[in-house]
Amino acid sequence: MSTAVEQTITPGPRFRDQALRRSALLIGALIVIIAVAALAGARFGLMLSIGLGFGITLEGLRFGFAGPWRAMILRREPAGILAQLLAIALVAVVAIPLLQSHSGELVGAEAPIGWAMIGGAFVFGAAMQVVLGCGSGTLVNAGSGNAVGLVALPFFAIGSFFGAYNLLWWTDLGSLPIIVLRGGQGLAITLGLLAAVAGFLLWRAAPGTRKLPARYVVAALIIAALAIGNLLVAGQPWGVVYGLGLWVAKGAVATGADLGGSGFWSAPGNTARLSESILTDYTSLTNIGLIAGAFVVATWRDGGLSAPLQKLPARAWIATVIAGLLLGYSSRLAFGCNVGAFFSGISTGSLHGWVWFAAGFAGSWVGVGLRPRFGLEARA
Repeated sequence: MSTAVEQTITPGPRFRDQALRRSALLIGALIVIIAVAALAGARFGLMLSIGLGFGITLEGLRFGFAGPWRAMILRREPAGILAQLLAIALVAVVAIPLLQSHSGELVGAEAPIGWAMIGGAFVFGAAMQVVLGCGSGTLVNAGSGNAVGLVALPFFAIGSFFGAYNLLWWTDLGSLPIIVLRGGQGLAITLGLLAAVAGFLLWRAAPGTRKLPARYVVAALIIAALAIGNLLVAGQPWGVVYGLGLWVAKGAVATGADLGGSGFWSAPGNTARLSESILTDYTSLTNIGLIAGAFVVATWRDGGLSAPLQKLPARAWIATVIAGLLLGYSSRLAFGCNVGAFFSGISTGSLHGWVWFAAGFAGSWVGVGLRPRFGLEARA
């Protein structure tokens, strides 16, 4: 057999290294899931698996929230938002009836509409466009090695902690009672509103941008299935913000801080979580899974984590730190981010999810314009 033929059928060092790396990733992920299940229980191991699924899907299929909103604002490309609406509709079809029939076992992402909620959503929308990452997006960006995401994430968590610490003061500014669209009528209204928004986006779309790419459809289907799984396993919808604030609160308590001055952190449920393992907090597990899932995909790809550090001016890094703090603080006032308020709020029938969507999208218009001013991208 000739040398040339041998080279074509014999795996080279690069191929072997790639196979070993990918095998190690899969085995490592499986070991971690099994370890969590053994230490905390099978349900918590399953929650970590769901979080990994979110991270792998969002990074692997390049699906998110901040980017599609930006695409619609700048270029009138609606595909990404249409995929988000499709995923929300699929979850709503299952979640709203389930919440009606299992009200004692499952809870929705319900929250009141108030001044702080609206303002928080607006600020969050602006800040997420500055760093090009919402709650899940910041976790995924950090996991995939994005420098801006890595810098923004710890400040997001700090902001979430302080936003929760002061939450009751903000909610005292005034809010409506919680309004939820329940049962068959609520589902019909939710689907009708989603269809109306989709129709408006298609009407406003630039020529040639109305087609929904196959990867977006696949991503919407997977995200919807994982979100339904999250509801069934955890008894609550997919969320992000609470887990980040909890990590900082646990760190504060560990260093001797007294959180008794906060009505939020001193509430019985939150006090209990501060004393329990992070492995028994559903939101923390899905957040960890998001980061790990994005890391798996980035490492799986050839050269995925070898991209050079972004060369940005000092004002860009300062803006990233401030935007990270604002992301955490504002999302706590708004009762969630694009995931906990917009996605899970609407898909479980909470009216605040729709108000969040409007305020957050308005804020995104501002944030898109701010990003180049802070040196995070070239001016048009």
